[in-house]
Amino acid sequence: MESQYGKLKQLFDYNFLEYTSYVIKERAIPHINDGLKPVQRRILQTLHNMDDGRFHKVANVVGATMKLHPHGDQSIFAALVNLANKGYLIERQGNYGNIFTGDQASAPRYIECRLSPLAKEVMFNKDLTTFVDSYDGRMQEPVTLPCKIPQLLLTGVEGIAVGMATKIMPHNFCELLEAQKKILREEEFVLYPDFLQGGLLDVSLYDHGNGKIKCRARLEEANEKTILIKDIPYTTTTQSLIDSVEKAAKAGKIKIVSINDYTAEEVEIEVKLARGIYAKDTIKALYAFSDCEVSISPNLTVIQGDAPAVLTVEEVLHFNTEKLLKDLQAELEIDLGRLLDKLHARLLEQIFIEERLYKQIEEETSYEAVVKSVDTALAAFTDEFDRAVTREDIERLLEIRIKRISRFDINKQLKEIKAIKKDIRSIRKELKDMVGYTIAYIDAILTKYGKYYPRQTELKEFSEVSVRKVALSNLTVQYDRKEGFLGHAIKVAESKSEFPVTCSEYDRLLIIYDTGVYKIVQVTDKLFVGHDVLWLGKVQKSLIFNMVYREGRENLCYVKRFKTPKFILDKEYTLFDGHKRSKILLMLFGEEKSCRASLVPSSRARSNVVEIEFADYLIKGPAAKGKRVSTRVVRRVIDTTGKKPKEKKVNLSLPGM
Repeated sequence: MESQYGKLKQLFDYNFLEYTSYVIKERAIPHINDGLKPVQRRILQTLHNMDDGRFHKVANVVGATMKLHPHGDQSIFAALVNLANKGYLIERQGNYGNIFTGDQASAPRYIECRLSPLAKEVMFNKDLTTFVDSYDGRMQEPVTLPCKIPQLLLTGVEGIAVGMATKIMPHNFCELLEAQKKILREEEFVLYPDFLQGGLLDVSLYDHGNGKIKCRARLEEANEKTILIKDIPYTTTTQSLIDSVEKAAKAGKIKIVSINDYTAEEVEIEVKLARGIYAKDTIKALYAFSDCEVSISPNLTVIQGDAPAVLTVEEVLHFNTEKLLKDLQAELEIDLGRLLDKLHARLLEQIFIEERLYKQIEEETSYEAVVKSVDTALAAFTDEFDRAVTREDIERLLEIRIKRISRFDINKQLKEIKAIKKDIRSIRKELKDMVGYTIAYIDAILTKYGKYYPRQTELKEFSEVSVRKVALSNLTVQYDRKEGFLGHAIKVAESKSEFPVTCSEYDRLLIIYDTGVYKIVQVTDKLFVGHDVLWLGKVQKSLIFNMVYREGRENLCYVKRFKTPKFILDKEYTLFDGHKRSKILLMLFGEEKSCRASLVPSSRARSNVVEIEFADYLIKGPAAKGKRVSTRVVRRVIDTTGKKPKEKKVNLSLPGM
C-alpha cells in the first residue's frame, strides 16, 4: 500500500512540476531576449509570414496563429488587441477599444491589422533566428525573435504563473534608446516608467524595476465648484475611476453633485461639487479616497536562459544592449560573407569569360575531364581570389548559358565588382568599431521613430495626503450617561447631550474618567464606556491639559500639566494613583489658564485660598505626579481664567470641539 502511495505521489509531483515549468516558460513570463510571451511571439511571427503590405482581418490572423499556438482563439485575440493597443509593433484598423474608457474591441471579423514599419525593421531576421517545430510538428516557430529594441521595458508586461508573477512597467521609447547609448559609452543613466494614460508619477520608492510607485490622475480646478480629471493613473480606466469616486461619495467621504465622463480622444471627466464644498479641499480628498491615486508594486521577473530570474531595469537594458551589439555584428559578418562569396563568383565569371577559358573544354569527352580542365585553367589566376576555387564554383561556371557569354559587358562587370569591393571595405571598417556602429544604428531608429513617442507621464514627488485631515467631519458622536453608551448612532436629546463631538470616521476619541483613568478609542456607531465619563473629545496632537486632582491616600491636591499622551487603541491608562478617593477636581485645556483652590479654614493661616497660574508649572508626562498645591486639605477648585471667575468642578469645554 505504501509503495503504491509513493508511486502515486511521485506521479503527482512530476506532473505538477511539468505543468509549473510549462506555465512559467510557455505562457505567463516573458523572455528577456525579445520581451515577449510565447503567444505574442507567435502572433508577430504569423503577421510576418502573412505580410504583403496590406491589412489582414484579425480573425484570419488569429486562425493562422492557432497553427503555432496550442490554446484557444480568445487568448490569441486578447493578446493581439493588447499588443496592438501598446502602439509600437502592430498597426490597427477599426475599433480596438479604448485604453482610457475600458471599452472592448470589436469582434475579430470586423477589425484589421498588420506589422508596423518599426516591427518590420527591428523584430525579424531569419539568419539570426533559431526555429523549432510547432506543437504539432507541421510548422516552424521561433524560439525568440532577434529584437533590436528593448521591447520588454518598452511595452511592459503582466503575467501570473504558478508560484510567481511578473509586473513590468512600460518605459519611454526615446529614453530607453538614449540609455542604451549611454551604456555603450559607459555613462550613468536613470530610467523611470512612462504610461500611455499619462498622469503623474512618484518614483521615490521605485527600486530599479521593483519596489513601489504611486500614480495620480491629473486634476485641474476649473473653478471653485468644478474639478476636471484630464489624465488617469496606470491600471485604471475612466469607468473604474468614476466608480471609485461615486463609492467615496456614497460612503460620505466626499460630497459631489454629479460626475460626467466626456472622454473621447483625450480623457475629460467633470466633477461638480456640493454646496459648501470647494475644489481646493476636494482634490486632496479625491487622492485619498478614490482611485485618483493608486499604488503599484512592480516586479521584474523574466525568463533568462531556461529559468526565471528577478532582475533590475539596468540589468535588463545592459543585456539587451549587449545582445543588440552582438546581433548587429553577426548581421555584418553574414553580409560580409555574402559579399565575399558574390565577389568571388563575379571574379570567377569575369576570368572565365574574358580569358575564354570555356574554349578549353570543347575537346573534352567527359564531365570530369571538363571540370579538371577548368580547374587547371583557373590555377593560373589563384592570386586574384580570396579563397580557393571549389568544385561547386566550377559547376556554377559550367551552368552559364551561351546567351550570357555573348552579351557579357566587361565595363558593367567591372563596375559591379568595384561596388562590391567598396561595400566589403565599408563593412570591415564598421566591424572594427562596433560600439560606434551600434550608436549610429540607435540614432537612426531614434531619428526615424522617436518623434512619435514623447513622454506621457510627468514625474513628480507627491506630498502624503493625510486621510484624517481631508476626511469630512460628517459624524456627531454623543454620550448617553444614563445608558453608558457613546457613538454616532446614539440619539440623545439636545438638552441632555453632554459631549457632542463632530468628527470623521478616521478620528480618535479620548475618554477621561474622574478617577484618572483614560483611554483612546476609534469612532464607532455604539460603544459601552460606563456612566462616569468626565470628558470626551477628539484626540488633538500637542493639546495641553491643565489638571488639579486629589491624591486619595494623602488627601492632598496636586497640579500637573501634560500634552496629549501617546497611546495604544483601547488600552486603559491612568493619570495618577488609582486610590478609590483619588479624583480629578478641575481640568482645563490650552494656554493661559488659571484657577483658585479654596483650602479648609485654619485660624493660624493668613489666607485660605491659593491662586494657581498653570503657566508657572512645567509640562511633563501624563504619568507624572505633579506639584502639591498646599500641605492643607483643598475644599474646592474654581476656574479663574478670564475676568469673571466661574465656579465649576470640571471644565468640559475644549476649543475647536
